[in-house]
Amino acid sequence: MGEKVEKTEFSREDRSRYRQKIRRSLDVFATMLRESRFEFERPMTGMEIELNLIDDHADPAMLNAEVLGAIADPDFQTELGQFNIEINLPPRRLAGDDLGDLEKALRASLNHAEGKARTVGAHMLTVGILPTLRREHLTAEALSANPRYQLLNEQIFAARGEDLDIRIDGIDRLAVTTDSIAPEAACTSTQFHLQVSPAQFAAYWNASQVISGIQVALGANSPLLFGRELWRETRIPLFEQATDTRSEEIRAQGVRPRVWFGERWITSVFDLFEENVRYFPALLPICDENDPADILERGEIPELSELRLHNGTVYRWNRPIYAVVDGRPHLRVENRVMPAGPTVADTIANAAFYYGLARSLAEAERPVWTQLSFRAAEENFHACARHGIDASVFWPGAGTVPVTELVLRRLLPQAADGLDRWGVSPAQRDRLLGIVEQRCLRQRNGASWQVETLHELEKQGMDRQRALHEMVRRYLPLMHENIPVHEWPVAG
Repeated sequence: MGEKVEKTEFSREDRSRYRQKIRRSLDVFATMLRESRFEFERPMTGMEIELNLIDDHADPAMLNAEVLGAIADPDFQTELGQFNIEINLPPRRLAGDDLGDLEKALRASLNHAEGKARTVGAHMLTVGILPTLRREHLTAEALSANPRYQLLNEQIFAARGEDLDIRIDGIDRLAVTTDSIAPEAACTSTQFHLQVSPAQFAAYWNASQVISGIQVALGANSPLLFGRELWRETRIPLFEQATDTRSEEIRAQGVRPRVWFGERWITSVFDLFEENVRYFPALLPICDENDPADILERGEIPELSELRLHNGTVYRWNRPIYAVVDGRPHLRVENRVMPAGPTVADTIANAAFYYGLARSLAEAERPVWTQLSFRAAEENFHACARHGIDASVFWPGAGTVPVTELVLRRLLPQAADGLDRWGVSPAQRDRLLGIVEQRCLRQRNGASWQVETLHELEKQGMDRQRALHEMVRRYLPLMHENIPVHEWPVAG
């Protein structure tokens, strides 16, 4: 999202050339898949976490340039809004105590960055949507200085031809109109990366789609937007609407949205890239001068920059990633469904649950997606975003069942089996999956804590805005203590 771009205007010739180039890149990608030119002998994992910046009053702090300058660490990068930054964690394996080491390294990085942020008047908060955001915070002026963000804003609204309506019906109702993509900046997420072979990719992507709803239900942490209590993971419908290039009439014609769950189980990673090219016009038709076919014929590895740039503007909840590292290409599943926070411990527990369950399901003799319609998986996903840890889902062999019951009885053992296959130490496996288990037993995640605390503060006589700010003030130290959210006290 944050890659720099130089060109800011596009002609009809640019778009025609881009279409030809990206189709040529797709043909080259198909050749590479047939010839098995990918690195996958040592599968790696990675993680990205988007952060909110707040000031001493718990309001958003439009200071990401100043904060990044103070941190001065290439692992921290700009994000869409001036009150956002992102940390990209170096790839690592899962075996042994690596997840525990990752947790320690992440805590150390965030603690260091928090200290630097305070020198310029900001604090870092890991939460799906910052509860104290107001409409006046999300205007075009709030976008980061990176020219790519302004260019994306212009291209999305050029495609739409009109302002953007955001409508979310939850506990409360929200209806707002915006003339920029700034509301997307409210959505701060955690993204899990998993490197796989071309032969394994379809199974891991399908497995990731199946469990996306379960992940959202367990980790929901975005129940509030503009002072309204909406879905338990409001980030899902907000992101789906905030980058929608379709007018009302185009939606009625069945044109696919750019924030997309998908429409079918796949048999190859090629299916996803081919859909991107076939269904979605380019937002950023920027071509380089290299011919990928010529590069491949010379025995070198093409970057496929047009294909990758286009893929970055189709916001699948589980996105395919093609990348070249040290001259070797590889494929990754990027799991994008989880919100940020509440704590590092919760984040690593979410990662353990995802990596373990994805492997177990992907390697099952009878894959669960052969027993579940794609439409049912999508309905599960949105039901879990709406209801969070109180959601019920349809699951083969179980029927319609509460998420917590399904996780406790069936999915946690499967996640444990998957972590064993990755070689994760039993101590780390049990510690991290134990956090997920306790969330289920106590019916408590970030979203439920936020809502319960907000309501309790309002019962004590605070109005909504004062209660939101007080709730964030209480959230911040609990986040830094790294006590899993199911143990957080509710305001009393």
